[in-house]
Amino acid sequence: MHYKSDYHLLTLYKFVDVADPHAEVAEHTAFCQDIGLKWRVYIGPEGISSTVSGTTWQCWAYQQYLSQTRYFADIPDIDIKATSESGHCFDKMIIKYRDEIVALGVQVTEAQVKAAKQEVTPEELRRIIDDEDPNYAILDMRNDYEFKLGHFKGAEPAFTENFREVPSIVDYYKEKYKDKKVIMYCTGGIRCEKLNAILQDEWLDNFYGLEGGVMKYVNTQNDGNRLGNLYTFDGRVSMQVGDDRTHTTIGECIYTGDKTNNCENCRYSECNARLICGRKEYKRHMGFCSSECRDKALEDLLIRNDNFDPMDYKLIRRQVRDGLLSHIDAQAKVAKHVSYRLDGTAFTNAKSLKEDECLDRSIIGNMRHASCMV
Repeated sequence: MHYKSDYHLLTLYKFVDVADPHAEVAEHTAFCQDIGLKWRVYIGPEGISSTVSGTTWQCWAYQQYLSQTRYFADIPDIDIKATSESGHCFDKMIIKYRDEIVALGVQVTEAQVKAAKQEVTPEELRRIIDDEDPNYAILDMRNDYEFKLGHFKGAEPAFTENFREVPSIVDYYKEKYKDKKVIMYCTGGIRCEKLNAILQDEWLDNFYGLEGGVMKYVNTQNDGNRLGNLYTFDGRVSMQVGDDRTHTTIGECIYTGDKTNNCENCRYSECNARLICGRKEYKRHMGFCSSECRDKALEDLLIRNDNFDPMDYKLIRRQVRDGLLSHIDAQAKVAKHVSYRLDGTAFTNAKSLKEDECLDRSIIGNMRHASCMV
């Protein structure tokens, strides 16, 4: 291990048939808590998915531990996909049993994954993008907001938010790109590997995954082919890709359209949509993604606390629950505060930007229509 700082973030996974995953969870918990690692590990019948932060020594010890286990030795690319950090990215350690280490609605076996595995290397993808090779199509298998924050040059979003929609999406792209080789990619590679395994019975030879996902590519190829930032499901949220020479910003603020790399969440808890937006504009709009979320939040008071807003909504809801404040009075109190803070602020979006709702009512419908037309 050769790292540039004292703290690091390790992202790893392995599909392997685990006979007693609950026992593995117990052993993992004892070790990780003992050495002080933090963040999240999922273990189940499918294998392991882990993202942890720690000091150089803690990360080294974790890798040594994994190498001695029955199931989790020989995990590829741990060092290559690691990133240097200024400190712990998280404040706790969570190790849980999960039926699926990546949730797509069905379990897969190690044999299924191995049989369906077909990949291109980061070096091969670089050549394809540099040459603008017309024999290939590139599909981004991540969520819409991840694609909007950053993606590979020439990539097309596949919109795979909900697994129930995947067969329709795959059928659409099979027909659209039947004469090309299709390269799918996701953040770390795990989603594409599992998707290959699930669909192996109907899979075509022209579909490939990207070895190691985006993380391996950006850590080995500083070429400017990866536009924008990378959305990460950890404390970083939005990670810069490249340096001053190769980095670009393509994210657009949902409120103004200005370029930004900043990500937030809608403060209306029932929405919680991931938002690409400038922090200043986010605060000016009180953290609501739309006028719909603002209005619903004023009705049911499900507003998440934030340090830029002095009102304690959690306390208000507790007071209503305990009978210390009527719901009507609480609504009036919150409405007065929010209205004052939003005075003169208009919302660009009338409807919630919660992704599954947006995709269900537009993009997926269009794909289904297109599939029926071919």
